[in-house]
Amino acid sequence: MIQRFIELGEGYSDIYELVELARTNSNRVHRLLLLKTVTKNREVVSPVVVLKPAGEGNLQPLYICREGIPAKDPSVRRLQLFEEMSETLEIPIIPIEVKPSSEFNEKELYYNYIIGILRLNNLIPPLS
Repeated sequence: MIQRFIELGEGYSDIYELVELARTNSNRVHRLLLLKTVTKNREVVSPVVVLKPAGEGNLQPLYICREGIPAKDPSVRRLQLFEEMSETLEIPIIPIEVKPSSEFNEKELYYNYIIGILRLNNLIPPLS
C-alpha cells in the first residue's frame, strides 16, 4: 500500500473542504488525525483525514491542512468543525505531537517522517 499526503491550503475555507471530503467519503474514512506542533513560537495543528484506498487502488490518500490552524484562539471554530465532523462520523480524532515541517529541507521529507510515525503506531498499513 502506498500512502500519499494531499495538501489542501491553510485557510478557513480549506478546513471546510477537508470536512466535506470526509463527510462525502464517510464510508472510506480510515482515521482522523490531529498533528500538533510548535512553529515560530506558536502552537499549531494540522487536521488529517486518512481515507481507505478506492476500489482496487493501491493508494491511500491522507488529506491535510498543514500547520495552518493555531491551536488557540482565534481559530477555535476551525477545530470545532473538525471535531463536529468526528462526532457525526463516530470516528475519534487521534492527536499526535510531531516536529514542525520547517525542520525538514523538503516537504516530501516531512511527509515521509509523518508516514513513518503513523506506520510505527499501526495507524496506517505497512508498505506493501
